[in-house]
Amino acid sequence: MFHSHNLRSSTALLVALGLTGVAIAPVVSPAPAAAQASFYDVPSNYWAQEFIRELASRDIIKGFPDGSFRPDEPVTRAQFAAMVSKAFNRTTIRQSSSFVDVSSSYWAATAIQEAYTTGFMAGYPGFRFNPEQNIPRVQVLVSLSNGLNYTTSSAIETTLQQYYQDAATIPDYARTSVAAATENRLVVSYPNVRFLNPNQTATRADVAAFIYQALNSVGQANAITSPYIVGQAPTSPPQTQVRIPAGTVIPVRYDKEKILVSKDETAPVTLIVAQNLVTSQGTVLIPAGSQVVGELRPAQGGSQFVAKELVLPNNRRLSMSASSAVVTRTENIDKGINAGSVIQNAAIGAAAAAGIAAVTGDRAIATEEVLGGAGVGTLIGLFLGRDRVTLISINPNTDLNLTLNSDLLVN
Repeated sequence: MFHSHNLRSSTALLVALGLTGVAIAPVVSPAPAAAQASFYDVPSNYWAQEFIRELASRDIIKGFPDGSFRPDEPVTRAQFAAMVSKAFNRTTIRQSSSFVDVSSSYWAATAIQEAYTTGFMAGYPGFRFNPEQNIPRVQVLVSLSNGLNYTTSSAIETTLQQYYQDAATIPDYARTSVAAATENRLVVSYPNVRFLNPNQTATRADVAAFIYQALNSVGQANAITSPYIVGQAPTSPPQTQVRIPAGTVIPVRYDKEKILVSKDETAPVTLIVAQNLVTSQGTVLIPAGSQVVGELRPAQGGSQFVAKELVLPNNRRLSMSASSAVVTRTENIDKGINAGSVIQNAAIGAAAAAGIAAVTGDRAIATEEVLGGAGVGTLIGLFLGRDRVTLISINPNTDLNLTLNSDLLVN
């Protein structure tokens, strides 16, 4: 037992933490005859309404005679003991203890003994229980974690730092238990899930949420979806499609400064969306970095990029109809010119590469610079004997911005 008169005060605090405070009965008043599942001061949009409703329907928590629940009132250790004894049917792990401040006629005496013998709660030095003491949130979590024998599978500090911006304020004695409670999805933190507020007095709503999550963790309650459950993967609302209208311009970029193609060739090209495409409210429809797969095609004496597919960063693929303006700018490649200077930081269509190789006599144009990467050798014969070849010269970062030809639906 934890009732040694010579225990240090720090040990006393650790012992007390084995107990957790929660709101259960209306103060010390007798409970209503029938379970009450709704309360006038817990509206349907209250953050803990579902937790409170479910526990009230099981008669684990009770309201007050005036029909209220008083969710923001603090919880005493006696109230928490009463709630735990109703919520969990656990086997006895130790003998009962006589607390000097809990008489046999005290309203929660039986519940306190049950919470103690099942390991949910402990006492303070001097055989004291402090039944009217308000309970901090951290003690509630330690109590439930210990009573349900939670363990942690990850590094304790890693878990705490990952989930809580105020992890440094969690007392040393509680860090293992809080980490285990977090891994078991017991912690519910309103209004900011990133702050545990461990030393803040637990409210009746807090404790109702903790108790319900504990019941869920041992298979005694169905899961409740709440944005305030620490570590719970958020559920995505039904996705709605957003229509990006035809005529919308999508800025793009390319990793080469120049693309050279012949007037009659088609060359595969993948462009990158240069910046987020957003709604007027700032919602990102097409993230920067998305890929636009398509090809350069002959068009009106020049070359034009035609998009086929949009590949989002999550690898989702969407068919799209979009095209660039027609580029008619040309560059002449004359006999005797240094091929290296022509192709520096450039991507080249296979036909264009064959023309450059034939005119300059350089047959070693790197295949990684050639769009499509094949067919150069077979095409060289088309250009043999020429002193000049004229190619379409495209600056992809300015010439190939896309315009949607038809509406694009994205989620």
